[in-house]
Amino acid sequence: MFSGLMKGATARRIAAAALVCAAGFCASPAYAQTCIGSPQTGTNNGNYFSFWKDSPGSVNFCMYAGGRYTSNWSGINNWVGGKGWQTGSNHTINYSGSFNSPGNGYLALYGWTTNPLVEYYIVDSWGSFRPPGNGGSFMGTVTSDGGTYDMYRAHRSNAPCITGSNCNFDQYWSVRQSKRVGGTITIANHFGGWASVGMNLGQHNYQIMATEGFQSNGSSDITVSEGPGGGGGGNKSFTVRARGTGGGESITLRVNNQVVQSWTLTTSMQNYTASTSLSGGITVNYTNDSANHDVQVDYIIVNGQTRQSEAQSYNTGLYANGRCGGGSNSEWMHCNGAIGYGDTP
Repeated sequence: MFSGLMKGATARRIAAAALVCAAGFCASPAYAQTCIGSPQTGTNNGNYFSFWKDSPGSVNFCMYAGGRYTSNWSGINNWVGGKGWQTGSNHTINYSGSFNSPGNGYLALYGWTTNPLVEYYIVDSWGSFRPPGNGGSFMGTVTSDGGTYDMYRAHRSNAPCITGSNCNFDQYWSVRQSKRVGGTITIANHFGGWASVGMNLGQHNYQIMATEGFQSNGSSDITVSEGPGGGGGGNKSFTVRARGTGGGESITLRVNNQVVQSWTLTTSMQNYTASTSLSGGITVNYTNDSANHDVQVDYIIVNGQTRQSEAQSYNTGLYANGRCGGGSNSEWMHCNGAIGYGDTP
């Protein structure tokens, strides 16, 4: 079957190697990115990362400042990668971004423990295959962070793992009943739910917010951080609900004219989440206008307060009165520009 029930864990045993920046993928230092093509683990901009793939097929896996990474894959047999922590724990994480997997793929908080040896997943979104498939035993449910997750236990025999090439170990799964991309994952709730049904963890190894694909095509743009979420610790939470008309349109949330998060849109309305401690004016910018591509921003939510796009008088991306920026009070941006949503609370 798909995913961790089938994939080898070769990359989990690969020593950290020097990062290689693929030709054509490096940007200027202000927007520096590092793209890798071979399986490896290590650190990037202070964040632990893990990247593994087999062949055939291709994966573009690129890392940016902070906890952000992007991926797109085509015809791959199996791959998994993400950013996180070299030693996992029962902390709380925030993540945001986009995930597009029309075939077999999923987005999950992923990690390993030893003594006992366990591979675990907290799955928030997936494509046409909902893990763990027929290979897992249903163990109950756990409610966390506004959703209900189904818990499963699966067993792997004579399979590659982080301690050797032929291991016997269990997989623990929490799979959200309704998909989402972005939000808070209170990891302790899942660890506690698993323990309540006898699914006990051991000593933590690495832990990442991972994208995985198997015999499929897809893409993701994910940023992960550690924190309380929901505006705690002085942070302000944002939800941007938007879509593109052609797919592939890029938007950026800015506060005080500083980039908080960028996303690549699909053609369906989706929620994109972010948080920041910045204060000041809020804008959503459309940045890669081209023929037959427009952006519709339905609304944004700032710390629980909804601000409708059509109520905003600042819209430099609307084509009206014969020019870009020629109108206001609209959800639409037809040109590179921005909708202003006032100041942070």
